[in-house]
Amino acid sequence: MNRYPFWKYLIIAVSILLGLLYTLPNFYGESPAVQISPLRTAAKADTALLQRVEEELKNANLPIRGMFLEPGGVKVSFADTDMQIKARDTLQSRLGNGYMVALNLLPNSPQWLTNIGALPMYLGLDLRGGVHFMLQVDMQGALSKALDRYSADIRGSLREKKIPYAGLEKQGSVIIVKFRNSESRAQAEAEIKRSYDDLNLREENVGPEFHLKATLTSEAQARIQDSAVQQNITTLRNRVNELGVAEPIIQRAGADRVVVQLPGVQDTAKAKDILGRTATLEVRMVDEEREVEAALRGQVPFGTELYTERGGGPILVKKQVVLTGDRINDAQAGFDANNQPAVHLNLDNNGARIFRQLTRENVGKRMAILLIEKNQAEVITAPVIREEIGGGRVQISGRMTTEEARDVALLLRAGALAAPMDIIEERTVGPSLGAENISRGFNSTLYGFAAIVVFMIVYYVMFGFISVTALGVNLLLLIGLLSILQATLTLPGMAAIALTIGMAIDANVLINERIREELRLGMPPQAAINGGYERAFGTIIDSNITTLIAGIALFAFGTGPVKGFAVVLCLGILTSMFSAVFVSRGLVNLVYGGRRKLERVSIGQVWKPADDKR
Repeated sequence: MNRYPFWKYLIIAVSILLGLLYTLPNFYGESPAVQISPLRTAAKADTALLQRVEEELKNANLPIRGMFLEPGGVKVSFADTDMQIKARDTLQSRLGNGYMVALNLLPNSPQWLTNIGALPMYLGLDLRGGVHFMLQVDMQGALSKALDRYSADIRGSLREKKIPYAGLEKQGSVIIVKFRNSESRAQAEAEIKRSYDDLNLREENVGPEFHLKATLTSEAQARIQDSAVQQNITTLRNRVNELGVAEPIIQRAGADRVVVQLPGVQDTAKAKDILGRTATLEVRMVDEEREVEAALRGQVPFGTELYTERGGGPILVKKQVVLTGDRINDAQAGFDANNQPAVHLNLDNNGARIFRQLTRENVGKRMAILLIEKNQAEVITAPVIREEIGGGRVQISGRMTTEEARDVALLLRAGALAAPMDIIEERTVGPSLGAENISRGFNSTLYGFAAIVVFMIVYYVMFGFISVTALGVNLLLLIGLLSILQATLTLPGMAAIALTIGMAIDANVLINERIREELRLGMPPQAAINGGYERAFGTIIDSNITTLIAGIALFAFGTGPVKGFAVVLCLGILTSMFSAVFVSRGLVNLVYGGRRKLERVSIGQVWKPADDKR
């Protein structure tokens, strides 16, 4: 009556073995390490890099604890954090800008566990330490940049089709194209409608001028704003990679917000500076035909802008952008011929073609290179074009420090943000606080488990012992699953583990009380065990499914820590149902199932109802 077939015991044994194997790495701890990864396709992660890293560390007298090669790079572990920091600085200076050297933590688990894919869980920011930012995207800034692009495209289309127009300007969210007659306006309207589906056009007459007003459609605005958030996330990932942060978390939070978590980073100022900047380059021609003195008196000529050249005087620059930073393939900090800090750029094919044509047609004229950050433009340098420049290699130098050249190269290499972003929330978690959080979370789970063990054994005796054994298996399977999935464990996740323990033992309490009830009614022990499990099964399924639905809703609509809590909760529900019903029934069958004449079971005091003598 109460015997399992062999295959069910085999499932239980295999589950426990796998849970144990994949839980083990979490008990070995982690060692401080550095991670060396190539930044560009020219640099490769191979045995040559492994040997070079080993040689550089050996020359610097830095003993290593372990070293291995991965598809994405080389990882080296050390005995303490002091060696880790020294190794990072040494490798960064000697390997050059072609590699990213990031601080990391590597598990101390044996190699045979790593070979079967048994890795410890990731620790979240609140457990490992680091910085947390919440950034908000300036949606109006994204729309404004889109209108700027459309303005340049419309101007180019009208010139290409040789449609005369009197001027083009942007006022707020409207692009106004001016014409001297209605025929030209009609031609332009037909061309714009054909080429630009995202624009709504409206005619308007202002005095002797014929205006054509263009605005973005609502669908285009929504698409541009969503694209801006996605592009900013991609750019932030590139910048974080350049910063040298291992295992960062960058994810969208709502319609216009992005969460950035950088484990292990304690230099908040540096992280804020790099994440929030919106640097890009623009190449324009200097207007040498107009007088700067008139512009200084407030009479800036139409089609030009007044700037101050870095380290020089005022300069008039044409508004027309010839080349933008979008054409940059690579940017590296270095030095120019005079040994001054400079940024060396590599342009893509189109950028190289445009730049070659620009320099060929403007020999003897001045070209301005502008650095634009947070809508503030600065002329870094305005050299005279001496000859045609081909090959797509450009050098920027203009009284900048080595640190500034390195930051500018980083920003240009990672790409420009599609729209400005503001940091609206900032938190820093120190490594000591993270260790304290781990200790408190572990102790709370341990003490809760111990209290449950004492209560169950005292109240249900042998069945209580079986219940807590099944509870231990449940905890083992849950940690093993989280390790297999490489889930990120946070404080809310640890709270979900504690909650899962309570929910799992609740199922065993239901089963034990059902068995007691069957014994009170005079059922034989074997029949009482069978009836207790059968009757409790439906109640356990119903209660766990309703909680599972709530957990799925938390995962679907929650963000950040709420999602982490939901993942652990849902996995805990599945493992608790398996352990409370399947594993505990198997243990009961092992203890009592083989006895033919079972007169009593050890399940605590069974109070039978008193006889009715009326």
